[in-house]
Amino acid sequence: MGMFDSFNISATGLSAQRLRMDVISDNIANATTTRTPSGDGPYVRKRAIFEPMNIRPRYKSPLVPERIDSGVGRGVRVVKIEEDRSPFRLVYDPSHPDAIQTGPEKGYVRMPNVNIVTEMTDLISASRSYEANVMLVNNSKSMFAKALEIGKTGA
Repeated sequence: MGMFDSFNISATGLSAQRLRMDVISDNIANATTTRTPSGDGPYVRKRAIFEPMNIRPRYKSPLVPERIDSGVGRGVRVVKIEEDRSPFRLVYDPSHPDAIQTGPEKGYVRMPNVNIVTEMTDLISASRSYEANVMLVNNSKSMFAKALEIGKTGA
């Protein structure tokens, strides 16, 4: 593993988790939005979908068997931001301007499928992952600085 591979892996994690936190904060901000700007119903919860990056190493030692080599410089990327298709919540409020006017659901309002507890849990998870990647960058930086210091005094 090269010197900057750990930085590259952490950088992909940092950018992916930051985007995940942005999506979660958008969900929280729209937790009570019953009408989107396009007018086609309540806000739909979104989530970021991750996938590992498949970057092959530039050099692979012939002494390392294929089953052991996991690759170098991998990381993670956001493939897409998909909408959660779970059902909307129904809240009885006949005075609401977006209340259903006819049928068996008369007087109910379709609320977004956003659960604040789930969103906060996901936000804490994304925040901790972000912090872990920052810690990895700082520890790698410290380790490389010590290696340079050892190399300087040993010469």
